[in-house]
Amino acid sequence: MAKTKTTRFDVAEHLRTPADMAAYLDACIEESDGDASFVAKALGDIAKAKGMAQVARDAGLSRESLYKALSGDRTPGFDTILKVVHALGLELHAAPIAN
Repeated sequence: MAKTKTTRFDVAEHLRTPADMAAYLDACIEESDGDASFVAKALGDIAKAKGMAQVARDAGLSRESLYKALSGDRTPGFDTILKVVHALGLELHAAPIAN
């Protein structure tokens, strides 16, 4: 029987347009079940797709602090989230919970 060859999946390679990035972030927020570090990691994936150094500059953060904040290992402050979302060219919206 032939062995199946697999490769590591990197979602950042598939986030090419702002619409892709927004849809991915929406899906991650929906699936997060309130886990802010999961959402931060999703923002990290999007930042990686866009270019971490550029996003850091646009957000007014150092590249190292951006990597740490969006690693998924910690929960960044809301001010950091807002800066990063803006630097990514995205917007956050609120909607009522559908029952």
